[in-house]
Amino acid sequence: MRKHFSAKILMSFVLMFVFLLCSTTLVFTGKGPKIRLDKDKMDFGKVKQGKVLTHVFKFVNEGDETLTIDRVRTTCGCTAVLVSKKEIPPGKEGELKVTFNTRGYAGKLSKYIYVDSNDPTQKSKQITVSAEIEVPPQPKIALDRYSQDLGLFLEDEEVRTQAKIKNIGELELEVSCSHKDASFYADGKKVSFPLKIRAGREADIEIRMPPRNRKGMIREYILMKSNDPQRPTLSFYLSGYIISKQQLKELFARYKDILN
Repeated sequence: MRKHFSAKILMSFVLMFVFLLCSTTLVFTGKGPKIRLDKDKMDFGKVKQGKVLTHVFKFVNEGDETLTIDRVRTTCGCTAVLVSKKEIPPGKEGELKVTFNTRGYAGKLSKYIYVDSNDPTQKSKQITVSAEIEVPPQPKIALDRYSQDLGLFLEDEEVRTQAKIKNIGELELEVSCSHKDASFYADGKKVSFPLKIRAGREADIEIRMPPRNRKGMIREYILMKSNDPQRPTLSFYLSGYIISKQQLKELFARYKDILN
């Protein structure tokens, strides 16, 4: 009796396993749209910086219902994707034209594209494009800082600050600075632009602005243009707060105990 009962339990487990196996198979091989890519990776190898790379990925609908491409997402604005058509009947093919602009990039890198569809078994397919981008010798601009807080200063006081411009590239850097009111000096002499900085060197620029003749917060920026192909324009930001002499006296009176 006990053996007969155990056999029934065993048979029940076997039947349940077979049922689950069949159900799982149906889930993965059932009807509906099914996307299949000819490949999901493209390595362009070594390329020169600035080159625009293009590749066409092909895909087919292996299902028995219309495949709909809902959207295509990219992880970077340097990568664009054009879909040949968004609805693909069973057995038909479609194309994804991927364009990758290498301008401004260097070294080995990968970009990702996600194809979202109505395929019930794989809602999103990932495509990877990669390349090793070679950078030719060029000038490269860098600043020791990109903003300066001037703190408090008087309304009739000339604004003065400094910026250190570096050339961390391999070729000579040429830089021009501009601002509607500012003057620029190096070693006490007015700078004649473009300022030329050899590879691996740096230059200290003194920025002078006339009194602002007003009170309150100020925000200014110095525009720097150079022959750096990757960063042809930079901004050096200045901020501060202008007060009158009377306000300064009031501040000293209020905080004189702390200062002493």
